[in-house]
Amino acid sequence: MNRREMLYSTGLGMLSGTVAQAARVSAQAGTTPTPQKLQLADYEPKSMLQVKETHVARSRFPVIDVHTHISGAAVSKNGVELSSERQYFGTPEELLAVMERKNIRSMVNLTGGFGDGLAETVKKYDRAHPDRFYTFTEPSYPQFLDPNYPKLQAQAIEQAHRDGARGLKILKTLGLYLRSNITSGTLVKIDDPRFDPMWDTCGQLNMPVAIHVSDPIAFFSPTDRFNERYEELSNHPDWSFHGGDFPSNAELLEARNRVFARHPKTRFIVLHVGNFAENLGNVSENLDRFSNITVDIAARIGELGRQPRASWAFFDKHQDRILFGTDATPHGDEFPQQVFNDKLYEIYYRFLETEDEYFDYAPANVPPQGRWRIYGIGLPESILRKVYYENAARELHVSV
Repeated sequence: MNRREMLYSTGLGMLSGTVAQAARVSAQAGTTPTPQKLQLADYEPKSMLQVKETHVARSRFPVIDVHTHISGAAVSKNGVELSSERQYFGTPEELLAVMERKNIRSMVNLTGGFGDGLAETVKKYDRAHPDRFYTFTEPSYPQFLDPNYPKLQAQAIEQAHRDGARGLKILKTLGLYLRSNITSGTLVKIDDPRFDPMWDTCGQLNMPVAIHVSDPIAFFSPTDRFNERYEELSNHPDWSFHGGDFPSNAELLEARNRVFARHPKTRFIVLHVGNFAENLGNVSENLDRFSNITVDIAARIGELGRQPRASWAFFDKHQDRILFGTDATPHGDEFPQQVFNDKLYEIYYRFLETEDEYFDYAPANVPPQGRWRIYGIGLPESILRKVYYENAARELHVSV
C-alpha cells in the first residue's frame, strides 16, 4: 500500500482532497482572501485570550519610588553634562496629584545635578515638600581635566550632602560617554582610580550610590533580524552600543564589580535589576557576592514579567534587597515604558500584586521594548512591604 492509498483508507486523504477541492473552487470564484500587507510599525495585534484582568488603582502599601527623573541637565554634549543648570519636567503640584492617587509616599529624583543646580532642585522639591521628594547629586564632570579632580569631586560630594542631597547617581555617562578629554578621546573606565575618593566619601557620609552603567544586552548586539528589540533600536539608533570603541556588556559589569569590591563600606543601588534583568542568575550571584549592593526594578518589568517563575524565586530569595523603582519621567510620553502617569504605576502594581496573565508592560499600543507581554508574580504582603517601601527607607535612612 502506497502513501496515497494509506491516507484514503484512513479517511485523511478524503479530507485533504475535499479541502484542496474547496480551495480550488474558492480561487476560481475569486473569493480567496488576500492578506493585507503591513509595515511592522503598523502591526498592533490584539490578544484573543480571555483571562482575568485586575485593575490595581492603588498599591497595597505606601510606595517609595527610588528611581525617577524630575529634573535633567540643561546643557550636555555627547552624553556628558557640561553645566550645573537644570531643566524641570514637572511641578511639585503635578507630581503630588499623581502621588496621592497612586499611594506614592515619596519620589527619589536621581538626576538632581551638581553645584548650584542641585541646591536649586533641593529647594524647589525637597525643602518645599519634606519627605515627599529626595534628590540625588551627580558627578561634576566639567572638572574632570583638573589635576586635582579626585579631591575636588570628593569635596563636591561633601558640599552636595550639605545642600541636602540624599545620594549620588551615576549615569551610564561613566563607561559609555565620558572620555579622556571629557567629550572626546578614549572612554574612561568605570573603575578608574580617580573616582575612588568619590566612592569613599559617599560611604563616609552614608549616601547610597545609584549606579547605571549598562543597558539591555540587545543594545550591545547587532540591530538585525535576530535582535528582539529591533523596533526599539530602529526607533532609537543612538541607543545601540554595538561596534565602535564601546566595551561589551560583560566588560562594563566586570569593571563595576571591581568598584563594589574595592569599596565595601559604600552602599550601591544597582539600577534596572543590576543592569542584567535578562540573566537573574547572574544578578543573584552578585547579590550573594557583594553585601553592599541592592537592586531596583525600574523599567525592567518587561523582562521580569516574561519569566514569572524565575522572578518570583528571585524576589523570594532577595526580598530584603530589592527596591521599587519605575524610571518615571513627567511628560516623557515618547517613552511609554517610563512616562510618569497613573497607568504606569497601575501596571507595576498589577505585576507585583496579582497573578494576572499576559498583559502589557507599558501603557502603549505597541510594546515599546519588545513584542511580548508579561505575567504577574503575586507577591505576599510580607515581601510587598519590603519592596514597596521598607528596603528603600533603610537605604535612604528615612523613617516611614
